[in-house]
Amino acid sequence: INAEYGAQYPYKVGTGIYDITGPAAEIGMMGYAMVNQHTAGLHFRLRARAFIVEDISTSVRTVYVSIDTCFCSQALKLTVIPRLQQKYGTLYTVENVMISGTHTHSGPAGYSWYPLYDITSFGFHEKNFETIVNGIVNAITRAHNNVVPGRILVNVGLLDSPLSNINRSPTAYLNNPAEERAQWPWDVDKLITVLRFEDNTGNELGSITFFAVHGTSMNNTNTLISGDNKGYASLMFEKLKNGADTLPGKGSFVAAFGQSNEGDVTPNVKGAFCENGDPCEVAHSTCGGTSQGCHGYGPGVDDFQSTKIIGSQQLNKGLDLYNTAKIPLSGDVAFRHTYVDMEHVTVTPPFSKLPYNVSTCVGALGDSFAAGTTDGPGDFDFRQGTNSSKANPFWNFIASHVLAKPPEDQINCSFPKPILLYTGGIDFPVRWTAAILPLQVFRWGQFYLVAVPGEFTTMSGRRLRASVQKVLLARGMWTPDSVIVIAGLANTYSHYITTPEEYQVQRYEGASTLYGPYTLPAYQQEYSKLVDSLVSGTPYPPGPNPPDISDDTFDFQPGVLVDEPGFGYSFGDVVVQPLAKYAVGDLVTVVFVSANPRNDFRTEDTFLTVELLQSDGSWKVVYDDGNWETKYKWARSCDILPAPVCPESHATIEWDTTGAAPGTYRIQHFGNSKDLIGEITAFSGVSKSFIVA
Repeated sequence: INAEYGAQYPYKVGTGIYDITGPAAEIGMMGYAMVNQHTAGLHFRLRARAFIVEDISTSVRTVYVSIDTCFCSQALKLTVIPRLQQKYGTLYTVENVMISGTHTHSGPAGYSWYPLYDITSFGFHEKNFETIVNGIVNAITRAHNNVVPGRILVNVGLLDSPLSNINRSPTAYLNNPAEERAQWPWDVDKLITVLRFEDNTGNELGSITFFAVHGTSMNNTNTLISGDNKGYASLMFEKLKNGADTLPGKGSFVAAFGQSNEGDVTPNVKGAFCENGDPCEVAHSTCGGTSQGCHGYGPGVDDFQSTKIIGSQQLNKGLDLYNTAKIPLSGDVAFRHTYVDMEHVTVTPPFSKLPYNVSTCVGALGDSFAAGTTDGPGDFDFRQGTNSSKANPFWNFIASHVLAKPPEDQINCSFPKPILLYTGGIDFPVRWTAAILPLQVFRWGQFYLVAVPGEFTTMSGRRLRASVQKVLLARGMWTPDSVIVIAGLANTYSHYITTPEEYQVQRYEGASTLYGPYTLPAYQQEYSKLVDSLVSGTPYPPGPNPPDISDDTFDFQPGVLVDEPGFGYSFGDVVVQPLAKYAVGDLVTVVFVSANPRNDFRTEDTFLTVELLQSDGSWKVVYDDGNWETKYKWARSCDILPAPVCPESHATIEWDTTGAAPGTYRIQHFGNSKDLIGEITAFSGVSKSFIVA
């Protein structure tokens, strides 16, 4: 009986979720690197979603965490692990905990120790960083406390709708060999993989859905914190399973929509167009010779609708695969992890595809990095597809003479990438990008999860999966039910990974491939060795430890000076009341006297509630700021003083009543003000009641 039970329920599983929403005002957003894109409110909250899988027979335990951030920085991973070990000893380590970012571009920045990723947000933001760290730790803690015997079902399908994803650098993709491209009907991955978590009574615990698409449905003018399309899909999956009456983040069912090899994959499926409506020039993504006017457009009439459409594509297919999943995972739980100095990897002929060894390069970004992408064009006179520094002599001179000049051997190593930023050579206050990177693989039975510290393009991901499969075949571990999935933007961030052929074209992704043209072959080689160790059961060397540069960060963002309600007002007063009556589907808007939301992020709480009057006269909260239907917008409101020193502010609360039950409602706002001596005081305000019918 025990053997039969163990075969049917071979694992212990646990799920957990926690709020990681950072400052909703005046902090640069992470992703587009736009200096003027600062948070100014909240559409819906960001979450960490944790999944524990333990082998019931060996007690080997692993943790996968999906976080609604642009990526998982090395700083986050290296801070989370000691916090966990303070609670649980050596149960959780860098080796068996995997943290992957969803790649939303609409979250506050400042959570990396490496300066390159903190420049446009004016530094490292300790409070935001700590919020994310604590959220990850608490999500894992909740999963730890929820561990029960159970099983995992897997299902793989195709999300081949034209509204799901397209390639934003098709000319680079076309540089891959024709015979390789002929194996695939699409120039993006349409594979979608779903894991269904159940306990031993069949109770549904959670799901993970993997699909490759950028978190750029919200464009670079957005200022509201948002989980973008994957965040929307998670929110709606959890709402469906936990019940419409359960507020976001409060239910027991946890649904992650994990990132994969999305490097060249955009959700802006209409394509790229100039402001006059003409298609952009394809090779360089320009309009009139410059990149600034070339933008990709999503399927909706605005960013919010596009986010919903792309999120719904993943949600609906994910639900279909979840509901029809029948293949249980069976077999060992195992993991392998190592650190590799990616700037000094010798790549041998089986992987270099050359009759001699080649090497990776010191980290560097090319001219086309500064051109941006069709999801978010760059500034100045940079264009994608630039393979000569002569195109931008001024900026190349400034970068090489003021920051760091690459030596001749590295110029040759990175060729044909013209080096704009020699990030591995810039050392103030510390080097700008990482050299020592984590490589990690999980095995859950016949399911293999490959954590990559960057953004693999479509074909790069396919080649890496093929390399892993080759090892499994050689070891007799590949079965018809085996599945290999790439977990992108995991454990640290090192920009992009293109194929050597794509690298030659020097689109944005190629220019952002830090370690030169043989970066992908180096990864294929190193992951092949790691997977071989995993399935053969042999130990693997830990590799060189990454440096601790936590004491070398900078922060030039001024703090909150003081909040004032304005003459004749108190915090929480209503400036604009709702109308007396609305039809279902109308937008309700209420404006409150408020204070800077940086004073308190209201973690696991809310800046707003929409409340429905009950028959006994009480008020029931039916929406908060984690819901899709609400928006919290914050702005300073002085008539004379400029924004940086204006102490007065308003909060605008919007509620889309589409789908709301008829009844009598009111809206509350919650905040925290800071006085002249730095004391933080909570306040609230409530609107007049109104009818929705």
